[in-house]
Amino acid sequence: MYLEFFGNVSIYFGLGVQIVFALILGGAIGYDREVKMKSAGLKTNLMICVGATLYTTISLLALQYSNGTYDPNRVTAQIVSGIGFLGAGAIMQGKGNISGLTTAATIWVVAAIGVTIGVGYPVVATIFTITVIVILKLINPFYRLLEREGEHRDFQIQVLTYQSIKRLIAKVVTEQPNIELDEIYEINHTDHKDKKIINIFLKGHQRTIERIINELRNMINVEKCTYREVQNTDEFIELYSKMESKKKNKN
Repeated sequence: MYLEFFGNVSIYFGLGVQIVFALILGGAIGYDREVKMKSAGLKTNLMICVGATLYTTISLLALQYSNGTYDPNRVTAQIVSGIGFLGAGAIMQGKGNISGLTTAATIWVVAAIGVTIGVGYPVVATIFTITVIVILKLINPFYRLLEREGEHRDFQIQVLTYQSIKRLIAKVVTEQPNIELDEIYEINHTDHKDKKIINIFLKGHQRTIERIINELRNMINVEKCTYREVQNTDEFIELYSKMESKKKNKN
């Protein structure tokens, strides 16, 4: 079998090198996902990389003993389509938000790294692994920079909860960088006495607001969470006045 820089080597030596690279490269990406507590962590990425490597290697070895009708590219194509099922499982939808897209994309790339190792190019696979880790490590600080320098607008967030968690919600909001919290108030639901409606007026970048919404929706006592942009100052004053009147009526 063929290996990059080694040329044609024995099957057992070649498989040993491929397995080692698959474990190291798949484990490096899996470790990053494990630290971030993602659904596809260390074991998942290890198995994906090793499995893709094995399927590719076996398809190439089978080609040597075929009568010329065997096509290893079909095996690679099935790896690409098959990994889509794992990606779909990593994308979870609940309470109106979608998460897991980055995890799905990561396992898709890990499968490609395994295929690259399987066809005999472990060094090339290493270069792409380093690229993936750099993206996963550095993209969030880049987003923070964009959020700090980008346009900040006024938003209203409305949260429907089963009990009073105003302080906890305020903590989630204020812990986000580059957010200006104007007001947060709580009223009883008109139809359900055991439910509360919490309104939050704040100013920030669109991406920061979306991150806050995702965190709020994942809180155990939150039933629904929506937000909208306050288009102009007059609209903000009108909403704020209604809020004040509701607070006075409550008192």
